[in-house]
Amino acid sequence: MANRPYRICTNCVMDTTDPKLTFDEKGVCDHCHTFYKYVQPNWHTDGRGLAPLQATVEMIKCAGKGRDFDCIIGISGGVDSSYLTYFAKEQLGLRPLVFHVDAGWNSQEAVNNIEKLVDKLSLDLYTEVIDWEEMRDLQLAFLKSGVPHIDTPQDHAFFANMYRFAEKYHVKYILTGGNYSTECVDMPIDWMYYQSDIVQLRDIHRRFGTRELAKFPTTSILYHKFYLPYIKGIKLVRPLDYIPYVKKDAMRFLVEEFGWQLYQEKHYESRFTKFYEGYWLPRKFGYDTRKVTYSSMILTKQMSREEALKRLKHPPLDEATISREVDYVASKLGISVEELLGYLSAPNKGYKDYKSQAYLYAIGGFVMRVLGLDFGGRR
Repeated sequence: MANRPYRICTNCVMDTTDPKLTFDEKGVCDHCHTFYKYVQPNWHTDGRGLAPLQATVEMIKCAGKGRDFDCIIGISGGVDSSYLTYFAKEQLGLRPLVFHVDAGWNSQEAVNNIEKLVDKLSLDLYTEVIDWEEMRDLQLAFLKSGVPHIDTPQDHAFFANMYRFAEKYHVKYILTGGNYSTECVDMPIDWMYYQSDIVQLRDIHRRFGTRELAKFPTTSILYHKFYLPYIKGIKLVRPLDYIPYVKKDAMRFLVEEFGWQLYQEKHYESRFTKFYEGYWLPRKFGYDTRKVTYSSMILTKQMSREEALKRLKHPPLDEATISREVDYVASKLGISVEELLGYLSAPNKGYKDYKSQAYLYAIGGFVMRVLGLDFGGRR
């Protein structure tokens, strides 16, 4: 599979850098077929979607009666979570607590965006700050491990904190900005392995870490996929899946209404994610996450294939930006640029090189698809 000839989908822009990608006789990839067969027929953003959303909103309001807030929204300062915050408060009439996890990598744009939204919408903001020395040690462990998914520590901390907060304070609903509109194509598992796999996180840290993770928040697939929803009754809701969510319109609205600051690509509100997706993944592994985002937007008719191909001719970051981001990440981690680039040139590894719960994710994904609770599924 790794040595097969290069090929790109004739319908979207996913290509054989996704090692599991398959094509039909017309050159259309399996991501596209998954969308047309499973996602599109079951994804309703008209009246058929509005009715179940309104029913969920009423349950959220009922569960939140007499409380300071009726749900929590995890916010990063990016477009999806920012627009969701506005939509939940102003259009759905909810009283969300805005929840943010500071893992040490916030861009100034992200900080400004969160502050502007919270202030103008008169919402309460709760920020959980991760112990930097532990975060730094875990981040370095992932860099040393050679795996592609070096952003796992940041994502794991975000979701672990939000889940634990919801359980501790008996919050029954968590709203997330996840959406089919810009994320209907799943990230290949070889590019970005499951960030919630606690077994892999601990194995990588055991091998390459240098200090105990005494304060770092952790979660697991069984905790947030089984215990929270089925034992504690805590539900994850994706409101943007029920409305005609168009990214460029949402961004324009946020800029005009809140003075929201634009950033270059999806997830670049984090300095580390910008470094990781814009430089590390393409340079070390040949993985360009823009292909996933652009393919999603092609399928949902927000971008033409021609425009996507034109954008992909240029690297995610120019050389001046790369130099600046490499210097920043090395300095933040307390290592030299030479050491950081040494990890870049070290042998590549993958999630299969370390202990994991991949089998649990595979079983869970299969069950979710059979039950009609998930139309996609990573592979």
